[in-house]
Parts: sequence; structure tokens; C-alpha cells
Amino acid sequence: MSKTMKVRIESSKIVRPSYRGTSPLTTDCVPLTVFDKVTFDAHIAVIYVYHPPTPTNEDFKLGLERVLALYREWAGRLGKNEKGESIILLNDTGVKFVEASVDSRFDQVMPLKPLQDLLNLHPCLKGGEELVQVQVTRFNCGSMVVGFTAHHLVADGHATSNFLVAWGQATRGAKISPLPLQDRSIFTPRQPPIFKFEHKGLEFMSKKLKDAPHSYNLVEDIAVHKAHFTKTFISKLKAKASASNVFDKPYSTFESLLAHLWRAVTKARALVGTETTQIRISVNGRMRLKPPVLNNYFGNLVLWAFPRARVKELICQPLPYAAKLIHDAIARVDNDYFLSFIDYANYRAREEDLIPTADMNKIVLCPNLEVDSWLRFPLYELDFGGGSPYLFMPSFAPAEGMMLLLPSFIRDGSTEVYVSLFKDNLEAFKQICYSID
Repeated sequence: MSKTMKVRIESSKIVRPSYRGTSPLTTDCVPLTVFDKVTFDAHIAVIYVYHPPTPTNEDFKLGLERVLALYREWAGRLGKNEKGESIILLNDTGVKFVEASVDSRFDQVMPLKPLQDLLNLHPCLKGGEELVQVQVTRFNCGSMVVGFTAHHLVADGHATSNFLVAWGQATRGAKISPLPLQDRSIFTPRQPPIFKFEHKGLEFMSKKLKDAPHSYNLVEDIAVHKAHFTKTFISKLKAKASASNVFDKPYSTFESLLAHLWRAVTKARALVGTETTQIRISVNGRMRLKPPVLNNYFGNLVLWAFPRARVKELICQPLPYAAKLIHDAIARVDNDYFLSFIDYANYRAREEDLIPTADMNKIVLCPNLEVDSWLRFPLYELDFGGGSPYLFMPSFAPAEGMMLLLPSFIRDGSTEVYVSLFKDNLEAFKQICYSID
């Protein structure tokens, strides 16, 4: 990137659902489930890059109008019912659609690394009422960036990915498939409830423990680094991680790579050996509940695994030790765990007035980590009519200890990891992360 990227906002409009036939009532609402309420109360932003040919902005808006008629929640607003419970108002108020331009060539100004300039390619994440925001930024060479933000309380990454694919289908005039499953009443607690697991200190905590907001700006001390791991490197890593699994299934790419990264970050942070470090790992419940919930379920259905270890043991023990901790922690988040959570959230969490531990405002996680895997999301299936995106990437979101794994845009089986660390620790991480010890 040799020039400064100057983004000019051309217009900002509201796009509402367009119905064929009779429009539904705009006084209906959808209650948030226990999985919606326990997740991050914030917008998440992603960026798609397309080279010509690209659809017109009018095509984008028409596609949005069509797909919002099926995904009405996105066109609604968050609110409360008469009991004070959190709901989504299906009032068709609409989503924000911003048109923007850059008077430069894409390859001259577009940052392909996680830099602050990316924030100019999507609407602001704070302060707006809209649950979805879109910004289409066109470069003078014909390339285009689609910046997309969505409120996490409405849907998780899996469901949001399905929506995005459907938007592409609607824009190019294709049949929208699969249709969303929008029954949020399926997670009913048992009678009597069975609290098989402890959820306080994991998904929930006391209000007294909520961190006070920092009065100083730590963001300037944090860097977001993109690390690239080749398919060959990952194959070697998996073989090493699974070396002691003689009779068991080898560890997955995610488990093996995360074990390696956990150890690398812990070394780079130079933590005291007696400290405990843990990872917060997102676990999709769709296939873990019995019977399974269909993949087209629209909403949140994620809990977390929390592998933990003493720093000295994590570093001194070989890679299979960390891989087993991760594998076993994820395996524990099974059907029984999800059912226990549903019961706990509906009863004990309410009785004790607990709040979620998921907090997007927490910008320093050390000595811990938080990781999301987008390795199985259909990131490159968002086709608006001109083909797959050239590049997909998350926006700039500096939070020390946050990691995101996704398939490389090269699409050769390699993996990209976005990791946020203090700048003082980053150089050490870069030197460690490509070494398989």
C-alpha cells in the first residue's frame, strides 16, 4: 500500500424488506433465547473484496430487500417486552446501506493487513440502531469492497454466513436455499431443571466481577498480526500433535494449530510459570444437541470450551499435551452440557442475577486467550453475480489475546490466523510461531 486510502461517503440510506403479496404485521416480536443473551452484545464487522465485474448498487439494494423478507430479524430492532425481557422487534425498520468511493486503484491503497484503515470500509460499530449495516465502496479501477456489520445478539457466525450467502443468491436472482429455520422456542428448560455442570465463572459471572472500563487507551499498545500457515506446515503440526494418539482419531487442524499457537503466545508473553492460562473456544451446538438442530437454524447456538493449564506445564510439556487439553475441553461441551446450560440460564442465572462473561469491551485478555474458528464458514460462497470474492478478512479489532482462524484467500488449504498481542510481545511471537519444536 503506497498511498493513503481516502474513502468518500456518497450516500446513506435505509433498505427495508420487500414482500410479494401481503406484508406481515410489524407489531410482532421474537424473544431472545438464552444463547442469544449470553453472547457478545456488539456488532461484528467483516470485509469482502471483489474484482470486476460487479453488480450495481441498485442490484445490491434489491437483493437486500428480497432477502430481508426472509430474514426479518435483521430489519428489526432490539427492544424489551412488557416483562422487561430482551426481544427483537419485527418492525421492518430496515438496515443501513452506505455507498462510498475511493478515487484510487484498489492495489494502490487497499490494506491487505489488519490495519486501522479498514474501519473506513464499513459503518461505525457503535451508536446505531440498525442490526445490519452495509457499505459498498467502489475504487476507480472497478474493484469493490463490501463492508458488512451484524449484531451478534441476533445471530452467530454460522447463521450470519448463511444469510450472506442468501443475500448473494437474492442479488443474482437465484433461488434462496436453504431457507432459515427461525423457531427460537426450541430451547425449553427441563422440568425439574438439572444443573449437571457449573456455569458460573464460565458463561456467567456476578455483576460485582465486571471489569471497570479502562481510563487509559491501551489500544495503541496492541497490534493485530496476520500469520500464514501453509498446508505442509499444518500437516507436520498435526502429525506431531497426534503422535501419541496411536489408537485414537488424529487431532483436527483446528486443535493442532491452536495448541501450537497457545504455546507460542504464552512463550511470547513471557508469563510466570506458576500462572494459569486458559482459552475461550467457541463451540457450535447444532450438531452436539440430540437430536441435532438443523444447520439452517437462524440465531445463536454457541457455547464455549475452556481448556486451561499452568504456564510452566504448557511450555515444558510437548505439543500433544496442549492438543489433548483442547480436544478434551471441546469434547466436554456435549449434549448434556448444552442442556445443563439451558436449565441454568433459565433458573439459577436469573435467581442470582448473573451476567454473561462474554464482553467485547475487554481489550486485554492476558494471560488468557479467546479464539474463534471460521475455517468451516462459507466465506467464499458470497457470489453477487460476478463470482466469488477475491479476498475475505475481518475488520480491524485490536483486543489483546484474541485470535481468529480462517481459510487463506489463496484457497490452497493454508490457514490465516489473526492474532492480537501487545506490540512488545509481537516480535517474539513472530520468531516462535513458525517453529515446530
